[in-house]
Amino acid sequence: MSGSDSPLVLGPLLRHVDETSAAVWVETRDAGTVTVRRGETSASARTFAVHGHHYALVELGDLQPGSTEAYAVEVDGERVWPEAGSPFPAPVIATLEPGRPLHLAFGSCRTSVSHDEKGNGTHGVDALRAWAMRVADHAPPVDPDDPDLAPDRLPDLLLFLGDQVYADETTEAMQEFIESRRDISEPPWTELQDFEEYAHLYKLAWSDDANRWLLSTVPSAMIFDDHDIRDDWNTSMAWRQEMEATSWWHGRIVAGLASYWVYQHLGNLSPADRAEDEIYAKVLAHAGEAELDLGDVLDAFAERVDQLPSTYRWSHTRDFDTQARLVVVDSRAARQLDPDSRAMLDPDEAAWLDQQLRGDVDHLFIGTSLPFLLARGLHHLEAFGEALAGGAWGDRGSKVGEKLRTTVDLEHWGAFQRSFQELAQQTMEVAAGERGTAPSTVTFLSGDVHHSYVSEARPARGGRRLESTVLQAVCSPIRNPLSRHTRFATAVLSYGVAGPVGRLASRSTKVPDAPLRWHYAEGPWFDNNLALLRVAGRGLRMWWVTGEVVDDHARPRLAKVAAYELDEQGHPPPREGVVRKARRRLRRR
Repeated sequence: MSGSDSPLVLGPLLRHVDETSAAVWVETRDAGTVTVRRGETSASARTFAVHGHHYALVELGDLQPGSTEAYAVEVDGERVWPEAGSPFPAPVIATLEPGRPLHLAFGSCRTSVSHDEKGNGTHGVDALRAWAMRVADHAPPVDPDDPDLAPDRLPDLLLFLGDQVYADETTEAMQEFIESRRDISEPPWTELQDFEEYAHLYKLAWSDDANRWLLSTVPSAMIFDDHDIRDDWNTSMAWRQEMEATSWWHGRIVAGLASYWVYQHLGNLSPADRAEDEIYAKVLAHAGEAELDLGDVLDAFAERVDQLPSTYRWSHTRDFDTQARLVVVDSRAARQLDPDSRAMLDPDEAAWLDQQLRGDVDHLFIGTSLPFLLARGLHHLEAFGEALAGGAWGDRGSKVGEKLRTTVDLEHWGAFQRSFQELAQQTMEVAAGERGTAPSTVTFLSGDVHHSYVSEARPARGGRRLESTVLQAVCSPIRNPLSRHTRFATAVLSYGVAGPVGRLASRSTKVPDAPLRWHYAEGPWFDNNLALLRVAGRGLRMWWVTGEVVDDHARPRLAKVAAYELDEQGHPPPREGVVRKARRRLRRR
């Protein structure tokens, strides 16, 4: 069965998987019991309800490390996945294996439009779908000599770094659904209003056949960014006050955070963390015959954590034995917006992150939707904008600064200078071996900015000697490319005089010098793309892939955009003419 006839509305999504356990998330049509069968192992969970929708997270335990087996999903005893006649391989659960080189994919910013000529014409080819189809087909690679296009196994994790859904910039399909429910000439117009509309938005995002199969067989972790709620979410106190004065913002933020907990956050958690989660603990403790209804509970929770972000943590971590540690940071909801103590992270969140930043692993990955290291010109412009809005040039300058940062999205780490300086110092302490044995790399994984690049960082003159290579790797967008004029503006701010001019502007407002210096090692490029990385001891390789239409819009060809590699000692290869090479790439594209 398919569509409205199936008891399965959405999913399954394979979420947290470690050496001995796995979690499978589903949305069902009705209340019921969901069972997952993998070989000789099976587990079941009852659904819980949220505003008329039904969900379950099935936890399988006692699995064997390094094992790969197909699985099936049943709802009330009826098999619903894999679907009969599916052209895709059987979904599998592959547990982690100690010592096996970590393989990870990441990216951000994906809109949900059709995969035909019209959709590809307006939004480009969905890089995630192109990669999913390539993996599912097991077809020969485009270049038989390029192993990046012919992976020997699926990634251990697919990390989504924000803007999985766009609650403010809705597609035609989403607008049709909204208009079927209410008058779109009234606030919030074609933007999302409530949980029901969020549920439909997630369905549009995750129900495409190829991506649905991929999400059922590759474990995923997620963190939100602004468009999951609204553009510029928590840019400043002035922005927040403007939103809270509207008639519709309260409903948006409550529905956005409540749906995020259900669709994205719950699956990020390990079994131990889920058991301690204040909301999921109610699901585990429920013993009544009737389905547990979490609608009111989640609404109250979302309202509280919006007003008091220190009462709940959206950030999360993953350890991959001694090879790697992944720290995923909430750089949106945890912001402290009081102009006198403005920070990217509130004190509790900042203290938590400080505790997570340790060595004694081969690679430390820090997932933050907003790039920590932007192009130098953009970084200085953001620092200048924050200082200006903070009153460095008086009240009139403050108004100009506030308008500037909301108009051109100056709200990344550079626009929260206190937090940037603190994290830069912590990063250098890790890289210098002052927080345990120095990793081979400290790598920030990010999205948001709709262009991709790799930057290498080093201490400013007179800084400490680092034993680790410090990197910023960005993959954005998966599917939502910039317009040509915006690409040009980004390029101008990435090269030429923008860096020195931006630095002079920030110095004019007495912004402290950054303790790090950084430059592009690869990029920027503006394709829709998905990034993949693989570690090998102290070595690291990253590459970016995209989809290209050759003959059939529905079956794009996978192509490689760029690659970056560190040798077995964790050192970057000698590079010549990096800026010149990147400029050539910009001209080609």
